[in-house]
Amino acid sequence: MLVGYGRTSTSDQVAGLEAQLRMLAAAECEKVFHEQISSVAERPQLEAALDFVREGDGLVVTRLDRLARSTSDLLRIVDFLETKGVGLRILDFGGAEVETKSPTGRLMVTMFGALAQFERSLMLSRQREGIEKAKREGRYLGRAPTARRRLPEMRLLAEEGLSPPEIANRLRVSRASVYRLLAEDRA
Repeated sequence: MLVGYGRTSTSDQVAGLEAQLRMLAAAECEKVFHEQISSVAERPQLEAALDFVREGDGLVVTRLDRLARSTSDLLRIVDFLETKGVGLRILDFGGAEVETKSPTGRLMVTMFGALAQFERSLMLSRQREGIEKAKREGRYLGRAPTARRRLPEMRLLAEEGLSPPEIANRLRVSRASVYRLLAEDRA
């Protein structure tokens, strides 16, 4: 039996999920598990798919990045599938299809998984460098703290005799922020 798994990172990616489901149907998957969740979160449908497959089955995904978050995650999944006697089939692997049932297919999946993780690490490093440079140049300030901007209003409300929980409710900020900011302001 062919079992499909599709995933997009957010619920906004409806077209992406629909495209994956079409590809899995065209690959003749008899059962398909899918979810719209970040790869770093718990993926209950992936776990359900891994639990569902049996010896002789094949788990089918459209692309490698829809399945695993890192090389170690990929290898864990492939090893788990191998212990169950289940192959992994990737429909779009750089324009070709690949299966882990052959030694060459397994090597390709492992190597490309490692390369993808390496590229992601480089991208994150470049991103951090860019943010640090922008901070040094005063162009990157980050997100403005919302409660801190409301400190003048907090002062006025506190002077009127409102308690920190009442101030928090009125300004729609957390009580902890009100307590902290008023204490800092007094100090």
